[in-house]
Amino acid sequence: MRKKIVAGNWKMNMNLQEGIQLAKELNDCLAADQPNCDVVICTPFIHLASIASFLNQDIIGLGAENCADKEKGAYTGEVSAEMVKSTGAQYVILGHSERREYYAENPEILKEKVLLALKNGLKVIFCIGESLEEREANKQNDIVKAELEGSVFNLTEEEFANIIIAYEPIWAIGTGKTATAEQAEEIHAYIRNVIAEKYGKDVAEQTSILYGGSCKPSNAKELFAKPDIDGGLIGGASLKAADFKGIIDAWK
Repeated sequence: MRKKIVAGNWKMNMNLQEGIQLAKELNDCLAADQPNCDVVICTPFIHLASIASFLNQDIIGLGAENCADKEKGAYTGEVSAEMVKSTGAQYVILGHSERREYYAENPEILKEKVLLALKNGLKVIFCIGESLEEREANKQNDIVKAELEGSVFNLTEEEFANIIIAYEPIWAIGTGKTATAEQAEEIHAYIRNVIAEKYGKDVAEQTSILYGGSCKPSNAKELFAKPDIDGGLIGGASLKAADFKGIIDAWK
C-alpha cells in the first residue's frame, strides 16, 4: 500500500514565534486525534531546528521548502541539504513552480538538488505541473513528463523510492481555481503511467502522487477519493491549524 500524505508548504510566511506556535498547535491536536495518513510540515529554514526540538515526528514529519544545489562552500545565503538534515528535518520540497519561475531553477539545477537531498538522507517532495497557457494548449502531459525526465528519471529504482511526486497545476496555485477532481485524477493517472514506463508497474504503484493547487477542507475529500490521488501539498490552508486538520481529516 502506498502512503497517503498531507504536506503543508508554509512558503515565506510566519516569523519564528508564530511558526513555533502553529507547529505546537498542530502537534497537540494531532496527538489528541491521530491522523489516518502521513502528515508533513515544510517550513522556512529558520524554523526547522526550533520546531524539530519538540515536534513528535512519529505523527508529523518536518521538511524544508528548498535546499542548495551545492554541497558546501562560498555560497553566501544558501542552505545545503546537509544543513537541512542536521536540524532534524526528514523532507525537502524541490522544483516548486515558484522556485522554477522566480529563481530560474532549471531541470539541471533541480537534478543536482535532488541528488544532494537523497545523499543526505532526505525524502524529496518533487513538484511538477503546467501553466495556464500550457494547459490551454493541451500540453500538460508533455510538460510533466519532461519535468520528470529532466530531474528525477536519472535516479536508480532504489533512489526513486525516496521521491514523492506533487502535481501542481500552476494555474490553480493561490488563485482559488482548482482542477476538478476528474482533471486531477486524469493527469495523476498519466504521471503514474509514465513512472511505470520508466521503473515498472510495482514502483509506480508504490509512488505517492500528491495534488497541489488550492486544496482545502471543502474539496479535499472529493480529490482524495480518486484512485491515483494520494494526498495533497497544501499552501495557504496549511497556515491555520483548523484548515490543515480539516484536510487531514478528509482521509478519515
